[in-house]
Amino acid sequence: MSAAVVTVCEVSPRDGLQNDPATLTTGQKISLIHRAAAAGARRIEAVSFAHPARVPAMADAEAVMAGLDRTRGVAYSGLVLNERGLDRAQAAGVDEVNVVVVATDTFARRNQNMTTAESLDVAERVVRAATAAGLPTTVTLAAAFGCPFEGEVSRSRFDECVGRIGALGPTEIALADTIGVAVPRQVRDRIELTRSQVPELPVRVHLHDTRNTGIANALAAVEAGVSTLDASVGGVGGCPFAPAATGNVATEDLAWVLHRSGIATGLDVELLRRTAAWLADALGHDVPGALLRAGVFPST
Repeated sequence: MSAAVVTVCEVSPRDGLQNDPATLTTGQKISLIHRAAAAGARRIEAVSFAHPARVPAMADAEAVMAGLDRTRGVAYSGLVLNERGLDRAQAAGVDEVNVVVVATDTFARRNQNMTTAESLDVAERVVRAATAAGLPTTVTLAAAFGCPFEGEVSRSRFDECVGRIGALGPTEIALADTIGVAVPRQVRDRIELTRSQVPELPVRVHLHDTRNTGIANALAAVEAGVSTLDASVGGVGGCPFAPAATGNVATEDLAWVLHRSGIATGLDVELLRRTAAWLADALGHDVPGALLRAGVFPST
């Protein structure tokens, strides 16, 4: 059954900016986050605590967190890849953490310099420590629908990863189409597989629009009962370690489609569109989002 209300987790400050050719200042990142919050975002992935040498665009994570307005009722999350990242995230005062496990060994080595099994071991320690500290945890299964190096991710591999993640005891599991190869039927199937493995665990879906399937996949996820989707203002984004992993689904485009479909998000589409325009100006280049070019209908 379709969800009547969908929470959109805004990921532009982290996944949106981490691989962009332009680097925003700390002040600009804080402004982006506050603009997203003003448009109604209540879950925002604000920063990454990856090693600065690996992801230079995220090197100012602590400064960004220190500059955020914490009175807005927003849950600010940080991406962590290991225990050191979790230590930094806790010290910076995040509200929740997101730890990534990659479904294939080749991509896992490129992304985290370890195998999938090794990253699951790390995730277990991170989830245990974060839970003990009272922090909600999301474990994201990256390349859940396909890998840029190994191709298709088999059902048996997917099932194995989901089962291991469920055993870790996170607050939420996220299925990530990191390189934008999923199609609606596959999205529905993998959500059903996840629910059959870990029925007690909320499912979140993270989609990239690399092949123009992002909105269709998002609607398929919602029709399958998913009530939390990731999106990025302007459609910016990409993974530094995955070739051709272009932008996320644009938040304003997704919110517009959901609203037109009778599904509430709590987001102000026009404010999101203006934020996308601001972001394009700040980055110094066009952003992929469609509403920025076409406008909102009906006109506001």
